[in-house]
Amino acid sequence: FMLKADGFEGAEVGTACRLGSGGVEVLVYDTDSCIEILCERDGMDYLEAREYFDFNVVGAWVGECTPIFCDGDCFTGVDW
Repeated sequence: FMLKADGFEGAEVGTACRLGSGGVEVLVYDTDSCIEILCERDGMDYLEAREYFDFNVVGAWVGECTPIFCDGDCFTGVDW
């Protein structure tokens, strides 16, 4: 079972195991894509979307299946 971040379809970039989770696999989302979705879908400017995303999405812990959100720099040199 992998928990999805509701409303951010298309921003998924893969899966990962969170350190200390005992191997629980979670979805990984690209932060920039999520913010772009908020801007387009909800009509927010970048700063509004970033603040909303940081507080309401990244700041929401819903257990060990909580998705991971990474900035583009996390993906440099990664072969998915």
